[in-house]
Amino acid sequence: EAGLKTLQGKGIVNSISLKEGEELFLEHARLARRYGAAVLVMAFDEEGQADTLERRQQICARAYKLLTEKVQFPPGEIIFDPNIFAVATGIEGHNRYAIDYFATCRYIKANLPGALISGGVSNVSFSFRGNNPVREAMHAIFLYHAVKAGMDMGIVNAGQLAVFEDIPQELRDRVEDVLLDRREDATDRLLEIADQIRDQDSGGAPKEEKTAQWRQEPVNARLTHAMVKGITEFIEEDVEEARQQAEHPLHVVEGPLMAGMNRVGDLFGDGKMFLPQVVKSARVMKKAVAVLIPYIEASQATGTSTSKGKILLATVKGDVHDIGKNIVSVVLQCNNFEVIDLGVMIAGETIIEEAIAQKVDIIGLSGLITPSLEQMTNIAKELERRKLAIPVMVGGATTSPLHTAVKIANHYSGVVAQVKDASRAVGVATAILDKKLSKDFIANLKQEQGKLRDRYAKKSTPSVDLTTARKNGFKTDWQNYNPKTPNQLGLQIIESQSIAGLVEYIDWTPFFHTWQMNGRYPEILSDKNKGDEAQKLFADAQVWLNKIITENLIQAKGVFAIMPANSSGDDIEVYADTSDKKPLAMVYTLRQQGVKPEGKPHYALADFIAPKSSGVTDYLGFFAVTAGLGVEELVKKLESDGDDYGSIMVKSLADRLVEAFAEELHKQVRTIHWGYGADEKLDSNDLIQGKYRGIRPASGYPSCPDHSETNTLFNILQVTKNTTITLSETGSMFPQAAVCGYYFAHPNARYFRVDAISREQVASYAERKDMPVENIEKLLTAYLAYAQGE
Repeated sequence: EAGLKTLQGKGIVNSISLKEGEELFLEHARLARRYGAAVLVMAFDEEGQADTLERRQQICARAYKLLTEKVQFPPGEIIFDPNIFAVATGIEGHNRYAIDYFATCRYIKANLPGALISGGVSNVSFSFRGNNPVREAMHAIFLYHAVKAGMDMGIVNAGQLAVFEDIPQELRDRVEDVLLDRREDATDRLLEIADQIRDQDSGGAPKEEKTAQWRQEPVNARLTHAMVKGITEFIEEDVEEARQQAEHPLHVVEGPLMAGMNRVGDLFGDGKMFLPQVVKSARVMKKAVAVLIPYIEASQATGTSTSKGKILLATVKGDVHDIGKNIVSVVLQCNNFEVIDLGVMIAGETIIEEAIAQKVDIIGLSGLITPSLEQMTNIAKELERRKLAIPVMVGGATTSPLHTAVKIANHYSGVVAQVKDASRAVGVATAILDKKLSKDFIANLKQEQGKLRDRYAKKSTPSVDLTTARKNGFKTDWQNYNPKTPNQLGLQIIESQSIAGLVEYIDWTPFFHTWQMNGRYPEILSDKNKGDEAQKLFADAQVWLNKIITENLIQAKGVFAIMPANSSGDDIEVYADTSDKKPLAMVYTLRQQGVKPEGKPHYALADFIAPKSSGVTDYLGFFAVTAGLGVEELVKKLESDGDDYGSIMVKSLADRLVEAFAEELHKQVRTIHWGYGADEKLDSNDLIQGKYRGIRPASGYPSCPDHSETNTLFNILQVTKNTTITLSETGSMFPQAAVCGYYFAHPNARYFRVDAISREQVASYAERKDMPVENIEKLLTAYLAYAQGE
């Protein structure tokens, strides 16, 4: 619970199980549910770990029933681990461990709808520890069968994963004999060849010999091999050799390079190659093409196109977030898609007109904030009105399979596919455009979206009525609460914040997540699998950070205010000074309505401010900061130089710096300007973990999910005048590296998630804000306890 309280974003609790009975299992599940986390459920009950097919199925079914019926746990947030055990141990009872795991995967997908499946893959090969070639082959072959059976995720050393197709047939057959329990002597037969290949790579030849062998192949074969294996060591010299032999430099791209990428695509599509390997292949492709581009341009031979398709990308109107979109652009281009990137804040009409003019094959829409979903919906409606059939890919934090199905795809007879993250973009685009794949892909996509819409139409999240929730709000003895009178009231402007002074406040963990390297800093730097690459990335970040500081490439500004305030019901009245109780502004808040265990309050942010009726003068803080001044110009220069890596690096560092600015300013407010934490002694790690009094929530986040409330904050602080940060009509700030929010000082103030909002609360909230109910529903789509439009 302590971890979930401080965790940013959505987490997964690893793990819960029935081993100590149903009562503790349900208690753990309710805790996870309360804090918005998914759960990994081990196939383990009071009798121990499940090691047979029957026990695996029985435990998973029992856990699923308890979670969905007694805790109302969303099925899509239940992840089962049906236990991967070692095979080929010489013990007969272990022979069916792998095949029973596959069967359990199929059972879960068929009988426990929505649930996901995970597993620790390295366990299966434990009996061959010390023999990496055999283990790598076992992992690749196990994954091949497990993924087909329904496995969604797994733990495996991606850097030591064999390419399924490259595993020698004899080794493959003997491993499959073991995993699928096809022969009584399967273990003995695998042991027969295990020692022979101990010092070989998973392709069946000694490593030194294997390298020597492929380097002796003709240059086109070497290039294809390098693409599939992700080898960059010889790429420049091989590309140059191939260019000199070719009639035209473009033929090198059309020939061996595309042959290699097509091979990668086929293996990936068949489940015989996995994402980390594909990313390495894409990196090789880009490096090879970079060598050829000057020669292609010099020859002016532009009449031939080897593109897999033309894709238009844009961040929709009202939204400025584009790091994820830029990564998608790079990955697509590396895989030979032609990309037209319109940038950010692009109106739907412009996107559609440009798509028609450029004759694109796919439109890609990106958005981070909730209102962006409405923009995507409008584009889908307009495409339908014009009777167009351009496939659409949508991505970003605002999208999900459910939102895509219900809010966007429902309005367009064409294809609308959600791309979960940048790594999936190539697979989705290929499936849409490939003649062999598209028919089945589109049929399955539309069928799944239909199921999601049907499920949504029946949506009814358990909730309590608004009156009950309000009576059960957070309570404290306000008569004996003495709010600290701020040392400085009113507006305070920070004209220039030192970037160097923010470095110690940087939380580096999200930086690595931006680059899709999941792990916690600093532990990730010593991770046995990705530590080397993490260290290289971190070193590059330090070089860029030093350059930003020494050359003054980025500037930071901010503004904040501490104002007298009192709560009035679920809302907060903000006053110009302590003597005038006529509200200068109203901050509207929402209250939790989900079913709660006995003794747990239904929070609203207004609960942490003294009620007007108490006679106690309380205070509320506001802030807005940016570390993005100068970023746009720097990024444009880097992109014009073809430096995608530098561009993404600068944006990701700016994001970290503005969060560091928010952290540093909050500390200054607590210890100096407001002063209620004057005696706190916390280091930077303590600050990152939030070990201080008070909270700083922001509009659009779980405690206050209504983005439109940012307008009030901007008016109070005169943000644009004082910092140059601008606010879009949908609540997105520019520069992108900008953060704003509130300061609550009450010692019991805490973060929480508003969910399961009833029609009654929506109507009350709309009335208080003097807005139409349908507008509120659009703003709060993800938080409604009912299907919108019912």
